[in-house]
Amino acid sequence: MKKYIYITLLAALIITGSCKKALEVGPKGSLNEEQVATPEQADGFVIAAYSQLGNDEINRAFSMYQYGNIRADDAYKGGGGINDGDVFHSMETFVNSRPDQWNYDGIWFNIYIGIRRANEGLRVMNKFTESEFPLLNTRKAELRFLRGYWYLMLENLFKNIPYIDETVPADEYKNKKNNEFTRDQILEKIALDFKFASENLPALQSQVGRANKYAAFAFLAKTRLFQAYKQNENHGVTGMDATHLQEVVDAADKVLASSYKLQSDFANNFLPGSTENGSESIMAVQFSTDDGAGRGRVNYGDMLTVPQGIGCCDFQKPSQTLMNAFRTTTDGVPLLDNFNQQNVDFAVNTVDPRVDHTISRPGAPWKYEPTRLVTAGWSRNVPIYGTYNSMKENVSPDCDCFINIAPFYGNTKTRIMIRLADVMLFKAEALVELGRQGEALPIINEIRTRAGNSTARLKMENGTFTSKYNVKPYNPGVNIVWDQANARKALRFERRLEMALEGERFFDLIRWGVADQVINAYFDTEKPARSIFQGAHFTKGRDEYLPIPQNQIFFSEGLYVQNPGY
Repeated sequence: MKKYIYITLLAALIITGSCKKALEVGPKGSLNEEQVATPEQADGFVIAAYSQLGNDEINRAFSMYQYGNIRADDAYKGGGGINDGDVFHSMETFVNSRPDQWNYDGIWFNIYIGIRRANEGLRVMNKFTESEFPLLNTRKAELRFLRGYWYLMLENLFKNIPYIDETVPADEYKNKKNNEFTRDQILEKIALDFKFASENLPALQSQVGRANKYAAFAFLAKTRLFQAYKQNENHGVTGMDATHLQEVVDAADKVLASSYKLQSDFANNFLPGSTENGSESIMAVQFSTDDGAGRGRVNYGDMLTVPQGIGCCDFQKPSQTLMNAFRTTTDGVPLLDNFNQQNVDFAVNTVDPRVDHTISRPGAPWKYEPTRLVTAGWSRNVPIYGTYNSMKENVSPDCDCFINIAPFYGNTKTRIMIRLADVMLFKAEALVELGRQGEALPIINEIRTRAGNSTARLKMENGTFTSKYNVKPYNPGVNIVWDQANARKALRFERRLEMALEGERFFDLIRWGVADQVINAYFDTEKPARSIFQGAHFTKGRDEYLPIPQNQIFFSEGLYVQNPGY
C-alpha cells in the first residue's frame, strides 16, 4: 500500500460536491467552509483539492489520452469496434462531434470540481493569518498551482470558458459568461497562478505528491509557451510573442538549474517501484490501493488501455503513422519529411529505441519481460485497429500494482503530470522560435543521447536486442542542415517521439497551428487500411477545440456562447 498525502484526509473533510450539484444539495458528512476553525481543518481543504487529481474515471481520463492522442495522429480509439465508446470515435474522426455528447459535459464538470475545490480552499485560507498558520502562503501557493493546472487543461480543451476564482461565491457561478475573457487573458491568469506558486512554494516538499516551486516553474513555462502563439477568434495562429518565448526560457532555466535530471534509462519513467517519483518526474499523481479510502486510489482513467491479452479493454491503439515515425536513417536521425511513405519493417529498418518503450507489437516482449511475448490475440479488433498496444501507462500483470476491478484492470503506478524532458523541449521550442536554434541543439541532442542509451531492457529471451537500434544526435553539416526551418522541424519531431502517447500531441498541433494539415494528411495516408477514417476530416476553425457542452449552456440559462462551427 502506498501512503501519500491523499489518504491522510479524514472522511469528514472529503468534499464530494460539484459546481452544479452543490447549489442544490448540501454535501452530507462534510465540513462546510464556514465551520473551519483551525489550521488543521483548513489543511483538509488543500488535501481535498489534491485528491481531485486522481478522481478521473474510464471515460473521462485526466491523462488526456482520449483528448490528446486519439484526436491526433498518435492513436486509434481501439476497443471492440466503432460503437464501443462511440463518442470517442466521433472525436477521432471529427464527424458528428456534438455539444450534447456526455463525455464533453463530463470532463468539463470534473475539471470544474478541481477548480472549485481550489477556490474553496483559498477562501478558507483567507480566514487565517500567517502567525496563526505558518504554512499559510505555502498552502495558498499549492491551491493556486492546482487551480492553474485545471484551468490550463480546460482552456486547451474548450478555449472559451468561464473563469471563476475564489472571489466568486458558488451561487454566482452560473452568472459568469464564457466569453468574458479572451484566450490570452485566461492564459495570463493561469500564468499568474503558477508565478505566485513559484514564488511561495518550497524547493522541496516533505510529503510526496505536493507541488514544489519547480513544478510551478515547469507549468509556468508550459503556459507561457501556449500564450506565445497568438490565435484569432477562428483559432488560427497569427503570430508569435517574443516576450512570452523568453519567459518560457527563463522559467525552464529555473527547473534545469535544480536537482532534477533525466533518467539514465527512458524506461524508468514508466515503471512501478523504485523509479517512481524519480529524478525526472517533477509532478505526478499518486495512486494506491487497500488504503481505506472508498474505492482506493487506483488509476481509473487509464484503465481501458490495458491490452485484451492481460485484461480489458484494448483502447488507445497506437497508429501505424506513429510507429513509422520511429524509423531512422543510416545516420541515426528521423526521416523528417518522408517517414510515412512506407511502413516500418523491423526485420530490415533501424529504429529509435523509444519505440519499444512506447508501443508493443506481436513477437516483442511486454514491458521488458522477454518470456511474455505479445501476440495478435492481445487485440480485440485487429481488422479495424491493428495489433499495436500502448505501453507507457501500463504495467506487468505480475506486478502487485496491477489491480483487478472486474471487469477492468487498473494499476497504482504514478501518473507523471510533467517531467524534465517535457520542460527541456519547451525551452528548445522557444529558442528555435526566437531564432536561437544553435542554443536549442544541445538540448535536443541530450534527449536523443538518452534515447540511444536506453536499450538495456530491450532484449529478447536469447539476449539479442528486440529491434535494430540506431539513434544519434543531430550533427550540423553531417546529418542535418541546422537552420531555423530544419531546427523547428527536428524539434517538433523530437517532441512527438519523446512524448508519444502521453496526452500532448493534439495540443502541440493546435499550438503550432498545423493541426488541419497534419491530421488531414494522416487521414489520407491511413484511409486505405482503416475503414474507421472513411469520411473523416478535420475542419479548420472548428475542430481545434471541443464544443461547449450543451448541458453547461442549459445550466447558464443560455449565457454561454457556443464555440465557432458547432
